[in-house]
Amino acid sequence: MQYIQATFNLIRAEEYQKDLLIAELADIGFSTFEDIPEGFAAYTDKASFDRGRLDETLESFKDFLEFDCRITELEGRNWNEEWESNFEPLIISDQCYVRATFHQPQDQYPYEIVIDPKMAFGTGHHQTTTMMMEYILETDMKGRAVLDMGCGTGILAILAAKRGADRVTAIDYDEVCYESTLENCALNGTDQISALCGSKEAIPAAIFDIVLANINRNILLDQIQVYSKVMTSGGDIFFSGFYEHPDLDMILEECEKYGLRYADHKKKGEWVAAHFRKAEYICL
Repeated sequence: MQYIQATFNLIRAEEYQKDLLIAELADIGFSTFEDIPEGFAAYTDKASFDRGRLDETLESFKDFLEFDCRITELEGRNWNEEWESNFEPLIISDQCYVRATFHQPQDQYPYEIVIDPKMAFGTGHHQTTTMMMEYILETDMKGRAVLDMGCGTGILAILAAKRGADRVTAIDYDEVCYESTLENCALNGTDQISALCGSKEAIPAAIFDIVLANINRNILLDQIQVYSKVMTSGGDIFFSGFYEHPDLDMILEECEKYGLRYADHKKKGEWVAAHFRKAEYICL
């Protein structure tokens, strides 16, 4: 498979400006982002790349951010080698050690996750993934049924499984992410994870105690109703992939429509992760 790399040279940019641009790129199909000295690089598969949509998106930033953009075609195999060579181990909340296959194990941590990221998003290094992992470490997963939407590498599903989840369904519309999840589940011995390729239509006819959705604001707003339908009363849902303002208020408003009550949220930089709980209905 071939990929498109969009390399952005940011000139006197604030961090929040960079994050806003990344969020807009995610909305038009870029699924992986890498920090580089001059700015960042964004990646998508060639088949999904729409130069017209990219140009339209970048035009809206012309008066807001000074940058230049260079487009390059990459072969998937070469990209994987480059990505893996830059992958550094990560420790979450002094409990979870995330490493690649070529790093040494660290037995002092209760949970170890081995990830071969390939082109898939989600190694734990991005603030959104980190916050979602923190929530998983803070939540009782034992015996629970978990749905992980936009699973990327499968890292959240794998941590939920290692924390004792009984049944985990991991879904991503990107075939590369689907294949990466299968590989990473095998690496981690998490047989209770079922990976599916698709979007909200791929959610099975089942009931889940916990839903994890680290995607982006627009997709979340489109899918919240579906999530609520497959959640048990009193179940927990954790969102990330958006900003505090104005995104969190938009998420709150949509969740209220479908019985999802705000519990709390975390913030790292400009990014937010939020916890909601489905209302418990009492039949009288």
